Amino acid sequence: MATTVHESPKIEERKPTSSGNGGGGHSLPPAGTQLPAVKDYAPPPASTGIWVLMFSITMTFLAFTSALVVRQGSALDWGHIALPRILYFNTLVLLASSVTLEKGRREVGAFMGSLVRQDANPSRWLYVSLGLGLLFVAGQYVAWLQLRSEGLYMATNPNSSFFYLLTAMHALHVLGGLGGLAHVIHRLHRAVLRKSTLDAAARYWHFMDVLWIYLLCLLWAKI
Repeated sequence: MATTVHESPKIEERKPTSSGNGGGGHSLPPAGTQLPAVKDYAPPPASTGIWVLMFSITMTFLAFTSALVVRQGSALDWGHIALPRILYFNTLVLLASSVTLEKGRREVGAFMGSLVRQDANPSRWLYVSLGLGLLFVAGQYVAWLQLRSEGLYMATNPNSSFFYLLTAMHALHVLGGLGGLAHVIHRLHRAVLRKSTLDAAARYWHFMDVLWIYLLCLLWAKI
């Protein structure tokens, strides 16, 4: 049976176009012109926004770290919590999600730049990363349940408060990253995905990995 092939959308860069009205805008394409489905161009706010976001998140967690160190130094009721072992499993899950995401980026790049079978599914590894991210968040919830079963709640003592605060804030940011991955998959299926969008989502996700490893070391040393 013959295999039907089709040419996938090519990555193209937008070139500046002159405007006839002298206002510095972009002229509209002629009627009936088909625009490329996948573009490698993003406006400066979109391309730099992810760096601004990661910088603000970094400053937020540095502020939490400073508050933790100061509170520990002045507290007489600071105890020690044995970290739930599932946190280490969660770490492996999150790292694995970054590996699958990078594999997905390569497959998407190959899909956009070459001839592929009609039934090719370049988003499969992105779905795996999405599933692993959800598994990580579920694992964090299990860790909170384990602490609750030991009688350690948010207000039990200062160190348990910081544990819940730091892990919950990180989990919320991971959920934001999952939303970004879902957006990437949606745009890929509609054949309107920009390479810069995929790169920004992957960059944020890897940042979540680095941030979690930092938090895990902080919790192990201070909590």
